[in-house]
This record gives sequence, C-alpha cells and structure tokens, in this order.
Amino acid sequence: MTMAATLPVSAPLPVARKGGPLRVVSNFLYRRSTLYLLLLLTPPLLWFGVVYLGSLLALLSQSVYTFDDFTMGVTPDFTLANYKALFVDGANYDIVLRTLGMAACVSIASAILAFPIAYYMARYATGWRKGFFYVAVMLPMWASYIVKVYSWTVILAKGGILYWAIGKLGLTHALEAVLALPVIGGNSLSTSNLGRFLVFTYIWLPFMILPIQASIERIPANLLQASADLGARPGQTFRTVILPLAIPGVVAGSIFTFSLTLGDFIIPQLVGPSGLFIGNMVYTMQGSIGNIPMAAAFTVVPVVIIGVYLAIAKRLGAFDAL
Repeated sequence: MTMAATLPVSAPLPVARKGGPLRVVSNFLYRRSTLYLLLLLTPPLLWFGVVYLGSLLALLSQSVYTFDDFTMGVTPDFTLANYKALFVDGANYDIVLRTLGMAACVSIASAILAFPIAYYMARYATGWRKGFFYVAVMLPMWASYIVKVYSWTVILAKGGILYWAIGKLGLTHALEAVLALPVIGGNSLSTSNLGRFLVFTYIWLPFMILPIQASIERIPANLLQASADLGARPGQTFRTVILPLAIPGVVAGSIFTFSLTLGDFIIPQLVGPSGLFIGNMVYTMQGSIGNIPMAAAFTVVPVVIIGVYLAIAKRLGAFDAL
C-alpha cells in the first residue's frame, strides 16, 4: 500500500467570502477603533452641545439684556441690573431664600426617611421581599406627577383623609397648634408650608432611597463583621462604619431632591400659601410679563447653586453611588 493511498482525501479549502460594501466598511472601522468611537459619540455629543449647552448659553446671554418697562421689549444692551435686583429687591431675595430653605429641608427629611428603608433593602431584604421593595419604591415614579400632586391637595384639604385620621387619633388640637406657627402654618394643611413640605418630600423620596441603597450594598460585609469582632456595638458600627461609607449615597440622593425642589413650579402653585418660588417666578416673568432677562437671571441662581453643589458632591464621592 502506498503512502498516497493511506492519506485521506483532503476537503477543498473554503473560499474566503468576499463581503459587500458593509463588510468592507466594517473591516475598515474595526482596524481604526478611534475613528469608530468618534463616529459613535459625535451625534450624541452634537445633540448635547447644541440643545443643552446652546440653550444654557442663550439663557446666560439673555440674563444681561435690558428689559424696557414702558415698551415691554427686550434690547441686547448689556446690564447687570437683573442680578442686582435679585439681591437688592427684598421680594426677589425672599423668593431665593424661600426656595433654598424648602430644598434643604426636603433633602434632609428625605435622607432621614430614606435611610432605614434603604438599609433594610440592602442588608435584610432578599428574594421576593427585595423585589417587592424595589417595586414599592419605584411604583410612585410610574404615576403621573400632576395626578400625584392633585391627589395630595385632596388628602391635605379640610375634610380629607389626613384630617379624618388625625381626628380619630385625637390630635386635632396638636395639628391646629402646629398650623398656628408663623412660618410653617396656615389655614389648613393644604394651604400651609407644612403641607407643601410633605408633598415635596413624598414626590422626591424615591430619588433618595435608591442611591443610598446602592451605597450601602457596596459596603463589604467583612467590615461589619470586623467591627463586631473588635467589640463595637451596633450603634458604634453604624456611626463609625456604615454611615460614613453611606454618605456618598446620601449626597447623591440629595442632588436629585435638592435640584428638583429648586426648579419645581407646580407644587408651590397647587399646595401651600401664596408666595412664589424660583420656578413660579421664572414662569411668571417669562409667560405673563415677558421680562425674559429677569426670568433668565432667576434661572441662573439654581444653575450656579447646583454647579457648586455638584462640585462638592464630586469631592465627597457621590457620583460613585449613582
């Protein structure tokens, strides 16, 4: 038997496919990864630059224009009178302080309410319970914002379910005493700053729970075990281990609660006493009066505050918890 007879007959080698234009382009981009990445990022970056940064620059430019009170017209004459009016005019200054105070109170209250829920979700909830809490936290976010706010106006009104529950508990006099306080009170819960604060806190609470829950889940379990092995009590472990490591999540959540409260104009319009917030003032100046430069100057205030706040949050590592 010859050697040629023992060798198997080799199958013909497959002929390399000749691709079409798409394959040629694909191979070209595969060899040039930088160009491929640039083509992918250019459309969203253009959209971001034109829509967001363009509108922001247009806003900043409008804030230094001049508004003529007699002709109700806007002229591109440079002036800082709009910014001066923010801090010299007592009414404008009160609007800024009122909005900042409410945003700070809502952020603090949301953090206090969110922390136990987030801690339970991160450390104890497993299986269907964890899924239940996720759905329970996110379910209000799926409902219409306007519907939720209008529902709260009914809940907080006299004769509403909250007044009924407080009456059943015998706390009506205590509620009236609280509503008689000068800053937070009012004729009823629906026309008081307390009611407005409750609605703000309810609406933005999910935005605080989820970042805190994510930050607590990142805490290694062996740190808690080491703290217990060294004799630390649960309270000491919470103060010295859990809370410092969860602070980035709290700060990340406060970015949402603080900024959303600063810019909201629907809740202050539907719930609470008369008194404008920054969002209402922008809407009034632009929509009713037509003083776009003053509306732009008011809008710059939360932009600057949030910019500073984001810089501080970055130093605290808040973006790692998002």
